[in-house]
Amino acid sequence: MGVKEIITAISVLLLLFPSTVKPRAVGGAQPAGSAQSAGGAQGGAQGGAPGGAPGGGGGVTLDVVAQFGAKPDEKTDLSQPLLNAWKEACASPAPSKIVIPAGTFLLSRAVLEGPCKGPVDIQVQGTIKAPPDPSHFKDDIWVMFNHIEGFTMSGGGIFDGQGALAWSKNDCHKNKKCTLFPINIRFNFLTNAYIHDITTKDSKQFNVNVLGCKNITFEHFTVTNPEHSLNTDGIHIGRSDGVTILHSEIKTGDDCVSLGDGSKNVVVNGISCGPGHGISIGSLGKFQGEEPVTGIKIANCTITNTMNGVRIKSWPASYPGTASDMHFEDITMDNVSNPIIIDQQYCPWNQCDLKNPSRIKLSNISFKNIRGTAAGKEAVKLFCSAGFPCEGVELADIDLTYTGPDGPAISQCSNVSPKLSGKQNPPICAAPAATSPGGQAGPAKASPGGKASPGGQAGPSKASPGGKASPGATA
Repeated sequence: MGVKEIITAISVLLLLFPSTVKPRAVGGAQPAGSAQSAGGAQGGAQGGAPGGAPGGGGGVTLDVVAQFGAKPDEKTDLSQPLLNAWKEACASPAPSKIVIPAGTFLLSRAVLEGPCKGPVDIQVQGTIKAPPDPSHFKDDIWVMFNHIEGFTMSGGGIFDGQGALAWSKNDCHKNKKCTLFPINIRFNFLTNAYIHDITTKDSKQFNVNVLGCKNITFEHFTVTNPEHSLNTDGIHIGRSDGVTILHSEIKTGDDCVSLGDGSKNVVVNGISCGPGHGISIGSLGKFQGEEPVTGIKIANCTITNTMNGVRIKSWPASYPGTASDMHFEDITMDNVSNPIIIDQQYCPWNQCDLKNPSRIKLSNISFKNIRGTAAGKEAVKLFCSAGFPCEGVELADIDLTYTGPDGPAISQCSNVSPKLSGKQNPPICAAPAATSPGGQAGPAKASPGGKASPGGQAGPSKASPGGKASPGATA
């Protein structure tokens, strides 16, 4: 079992037994089971903060330096001052703002727990650094927000995971009992949240993990990891409803955005992605009891110098499941190795039962107005399940050019009869499939709410309900 599969298992435990996983929790002004109303996170992204979260006026302002003794000296731990400020803010019925001012702070770990009596806004103006040595951490948590309604975070600040040492120690592509490294920021079970003008960089593992959230928006959000950093997805989503990612820039060593099982009503719009492994749904079917994926819209994105462009993937010999209403529109590809992929024989490390087809049913999928340049000859790969062929697949206005020495771009298809319209470059499904992308070099991503990603990508394996599992050299 790879690192992403382990993350998946942990995420399942969080979903099934949320009250049992509360490391160093602070706050909890309301009973754990208190009802929370759903609002529109997209509305928050267009102006005010969603769900009544504080927009900056009124209420209580708490400065971690002036009032709680934090020191921006890169040596004094911010953990206790931040937790003390959170406890006071979370107990206030009036909107509260926590300010982390300019400067550079060392933070060993923070788990900020709700529910809270009123909305809380965190203004991160400085740089927060994690301990660089991964052996400092006993689990994969650095900063985590749990069970909060009406939460906002902004301020132009930076969460720096200082992950270089962890990348050099990452052996999950060959060691099934590898060590889990911390995720920079976890958002678990948030309702009506708005995160904007924040940067996460150099994470040891994923930059952001979104689990069990409802109506959460990221806008003007920046992810910066080097291309060689393993298993460092930009934003991973699992078992969440109403996730919106707008006008953001993601550079990383794995997927820019990845969607695991239970992802519903997700909008990704105006994203710049690359380097990395593109935007992926899946991998799906690795775990029993995965939830359906539905209502996905990826639009107006530019993907540059990545291993993949837009991708849907599931495991062969999988558990049953469904993924539907997934739409990719107005995407620009710039030197992308695999611009368009459906891979239902996803098999990193060739450790799968390829004799039995995937039991994930894919339906109502569209790729429209996708243009640009491919770095590989096979610009379009549609490998659907022999047991559950894809239904309702549409490709319109595809224009992908390849200028390599082995000739123009081609497409490969199996177990799919797509509806075609507009320009089709390369000609779609003009020739039968020769091989499946499941053999792409690299590891896997998977998860209930998680993903498993393939061959060709460099990086470890990912997994999780609401999580993902993907490997070392995943494609």
